[in-house]
Amino acid sequence: MQIDDIEKEEIKSLARRIEASGGRAYYVGGAVRDSLLGRQPKDVDIEVYGLGLERLEEILGERGQVNLVGRQFGVLRLAGLEVDWSLPRRDSRGRHPQVRIDLEISPEEACRRRDLTMNAMLRDVLSGELIDPYGGRLDLERRVLRTPDAKLFVEDPLRFYRVMQFTARFEMQPDSELNAVCAEMDLAGVSVERVEEEFAKLFLEAAHPSLGLRWLEQVGRLGEVLPELLPLKSAGQDPEWHPEGDVWRHTLQVVDAAAGLRSGHRERDLLLLWSALLHDIGKPPTTVVVEGRIRSPEHDREGEVLAAQVMQRLIRTQTLARGVGKLVAQHMKPLQFYQNSSTAKGFKRLALKLAPETDLELLADLALADNRGINTQSEEPLQNESRMVEWFREMARESRVNREPEKPVLLGRHLTGLVEPGPEMGRVLASAYRIQIDEGLTNLEELKKRAFAEIGEGKPAE
Repeated sequence: MQIDDIEKEEIKSLARRIEASGGRAYYVGGAVRDSLLGRQPKDVDIEVYGLGLERLEEILGERGQVNLVGRQFGVLRLAGLEVDWSLPRRDSRGRHPQVRIDLEISPEEACRRRDLTMNAMLRDVLSGELIDPYGGRLDLERRVLRTPDAKLFVEDPLRFYRVMQFTARFEMQPDSELNAVCAEMDLAGVSVERVEEEFAKLFLEAAHPSLGLRWLEQVGRLGEVLPELLPLKSAGQDPEWHPEGDVWRHTLQVVDAAAGLRSGHRERDLLLLWSALLHDIGKPPTTVVVEGRIRSPEHDREGEVLAAQVMQRLIRTQTLARGVGKLVAQHMKPLQFYQNSSTAKGFKRLALKLAPETDLELLADLALADNRGINTQSEEPLQNESRMVEWFREMARESRVNREPEKPVLLGRHLTGLVEPGPEMGRVLASAYRIQIDEGLTNLEELKKRAFAEIGEGKPAE
């Protein structure tokens, strides 16, 4: 989010009212971190010390309606100002911690309870003074991830996944202590929804998501979090097509290439990045050596099955899961279509297979990322364009199915009085649509006649 000058003045005005009542307001967490990095904060959180919840609510209420979402955790929001105002709180130990407001806790103690030093800083709203008890600013400069307190860190297993995405988003390396803690900590108890969101941050915000995936491997947890990917490391590829090496190295390059193709549309970008990660997941179980050449026949079909396993375990958004499965299953089609000089009929059929969760444009993006993930000189993907992908995009657009399937000409309302609604009507409509796609026939009356004739019902009455 972006706080403009007017909103900043509003925050300062409220901070002055808080100070006059004996309290103190501080920017905390990501807002401080991002400002030190010269980035626009995505979320603005302010922590208030020295006041109770009722008094804070009164002060905010003098300026407008106070939303009580998060009130039980000491979090309030003033309508029209996207800032979370909170009181210091303390979490109990265990997998299901109880959160309680603690008005006695000091800013330094509150910082100690945060996950990483770069998030354990406060800045006084009025004076601008930085409170940095654990060296977070220096760690940002050194590009090191550290935890203020390793014993407190392990109390929340979600923090493991936060380290994964922070490693990639900020291109910072965890120190040896944090790596050791993450290698051993219990990951049970994290909801699928929260794990899904941490992966979303990795895929949507990191320029090189591969850094987070490499870190999973580095601390020995890849086989636990993404066991289906572990065999990629030992799966060889034909050097004619993949001179870069094994499937794992290729996959990491493809993921980073896909990150460079993001559109800014959350759902589409997640489809692309998850598909990039899983597109060759079917290679290890299908790889064989035939006459000295490495082949992975039907790895796209096997990949669809394995991708479904990953999605079922890590994703609750079903449209995303279905779309990823379709993209993985069809990811070889752009190359096959190019080699076979496929016609509009093939593109129209393929668009139908991908719909409604995804489309040919996204499949082309995946093919381009796949094509770029063959750099032999470094871990960075290539930046080349692809004649094959350009041809595929152009054909999809010429066929007018790049974003959605061709709409059927014959609809149920056109059959009123000719056939009863139900299975029989469904057969007529399906027949008409197949003829439309296969033959390019779009005349309504001709489609009626052909469809009825095909299913053995004879021509409809005039």
